[in-house]
Amino acid sequence: MTITLEQHIDPQLIPILEKVHDPEIPVLSIMDMGVVRSAKMLESIAQVKITPTYSGCPAMDVMGEDIIRAFKEANIKAEVSLVLTPAWTTDWITPRGRKALEEYGIAAPLEENADKEALLGNKKVVKCTNCGSHNTTLVSQFGSTACKALFQCEDCLEPFDYFKCLK
Repeated sequence: MTITLEQHIDPQLIPILEKVHDPEIPVLSIMDMGVVRSAKMLESIAQVKITPTYSGCPAMDVMGEDIIRAFKEANIKAEVSLVLTPAWTTDWITPRGRKALEEYGIAAPLEENADKEALLGNKKVVKCTNCGSHNTTLVSQFGSTACKALFQCEDCLEPFDYFKCLK
């Protein structure tokens, strides 16, 4: 089941928010990650609400600082707050974000059932980001960050991260 949440983002603020990147995955903007829940001007201050990708994510503090810095560069004061519910889901990653992940060498999240099969080692469904083969093996439940798993391609022998499905 795909969960969607209406975002309330002032269109004039989108270009500024698209300049802010996920510090752990620099090819993704916070807009592509789907962490921006709302952004609006209120009495000449940009009020931005973001949702963490998972509880305790260390990147959220950096994202908040980067958002404030991006607005400051545009001569706009900004305030950032965290919104914890509803919890972030990988369904909120945009199609452009999924493509950027793959091009960067991180396999995009699968659907929930396929993700479980892959992480339990039951099926070879995670596609190698280097050669496209599905002949891949889980090496570790945790990759470069807690939200990723480490896989290796059995055909080209390259290791790569897989962004776990979070629902």
